[in-house]
Amino acid sequence: MKNYKNIMVCVAALIAFGSHVKAQDHRFDPPWNTPPESKVMFTVPGIDNVPDLFGDINDPQLVVFFAGNQFMCIDDLLAAFKKEYSQYQRVFAETLPPGILARQIIGGSITIGNMRITLKPDVYTAGKSRIDQMPEYFSKTEPYAYNRLAIMVQKGNPKNVKGLKDLGRADVRVSMPNPEWEGIGKRIEDAYVKTGTEALRKIIMENKVKDSTTYLTQIHHRQSPMRILYNQSDAAPVWYSEVYYQMMIKHPIDMVEIPAGENIEATYVAGQLKNAPHAQAAKDFMDFLISPTAKAIYRKYGFTTK
Repeated sequence: MKNYKNIMVCVAALIAFGSHVKAQDHRFDPPWNTPPESKVMFTVPGIDNVPDLFGDINDPQLVVFFAGNQFMCIDDLLAAFKKEYSQYQRVFAETLPPGILARQIIGGSITIGNMRITLKPDVYTAGKSRIDQMPEYFSKTEPYAYNRLAIMVQKGNPKNVKGLKDLGRADVRVSMPNPEWEGIGKRIEDAYVKTGTEALRKIIMENKVKDSTTYLTQIHHRQSPMRILYNQSDAAPVWYSEVYYQMMIKHPIDMVEIPAGENIEATYVAGQLKNAPHAQAAKDFMDFLISPTAKAIYRKYGFTTK
């Protein structure tokens, strides 16, 4: 009986201790898109959750690698494509950072967790500068959408961030794309220089990285919103469409716009791979991307088109 009482005391102590430990809050975790229907729906927040792989990985009729910040368009985009081109119903898409996708194209595979993917893309989309670095891979390229920068902040903007210069303040925790991984990082650095000279870039990208008030992401279109939503960062320079989308889905996010004179524009370009496994599907998707239907979808999510 004495041993039993001791065990119960220990159990009670553990329960009491555990009640003061806050479990990880996953209420804002992706995927933010609508997952496809399956007989078994198994997504475990923080454990088994693969938000940047979409659709049918087995025997796809079309494979598209999208620059990751277009993830919010994928549901509507692929549904509209399948409707207009009904011969294609099995589509697989990735929305990882464009630099990672480029390395996947060049190397032929990628491993995420324990999963190795060796599918070759039919179409790759990225910023113009990235596409221009790989001309030997494409038989055709087309610009199809445009974007600009904005600053993502917590609802109500508690740090009163008014522009890029405020990201240099010691009290503002910044979530910043790592230029080594993501092309947007270099573009944001250009905007820092336009706004406050090289000194501002150095403060944010060197001094604040050293003292951990700037956090460098590897996949900013997921990490930056989550860091803002979970109060790990105060501000994140991102593409306008990313803030627009978080507000669209009613997450507690606000936007700080960046004046045109301090901003930069992104041009999204699609490239049809020379060795596309599904050449006709690739051609059809390239045509679809510059159609009025696709352009309307991009505008719906905060991009601009011409």
